[in-house]
Amino acid sequence: MAAGKAAAVAKQLTKGVSKKGTRIHTKVHFYRGKTVDLPKAPKYKVKSTPKKNSLDKYSIIKHPLTTESSMKLIEDSNTLVFIVDIKSNKRQIKNAVKELYQIEAERVNTLITPKGFKKAYVKLSKDYDALDVANKVGVI
Repeated sequence: MAAGKAAAVAKQLTKGVSKKGTRIHTKVHFYRGKTVDLPKAPKYKVKSTPKKNSLDKYSIIKHPLTTESSMKLIEDSNTLVFIVDIKSNKRQIKNAVKELYQIEAERVNTLITPKGFKKAYVKLSKDYDALDVANKVGVI
């Protein structure tokens, strides 16, 4: 009798006891259980080289504009007109003009033409003359 009981207990221990039954759900919504979130250990980098800044001072300013209206602005209001890269902003244009032509800009106004070009009106500070700079750049 004792041997039979011991055999039954040994059999249960090796087999395991199942406690499977129906679960009582008390909430309306189902929440997915938390699982193990292991840290990523990639074999190689997704990007092999860092992205190069495509907007340098030479690519920001494409060329100066030499129309009659831009010449009038050069003479009257001390302003140079450039066609610039569409993605560049006013700060980048101001810095590019400073680096390329060694002049200080007071302010920069921009607009996008119907053709899709960005036009920048660079008003020079009182220390610089737009006519002299235009001669140096080769506009006139």
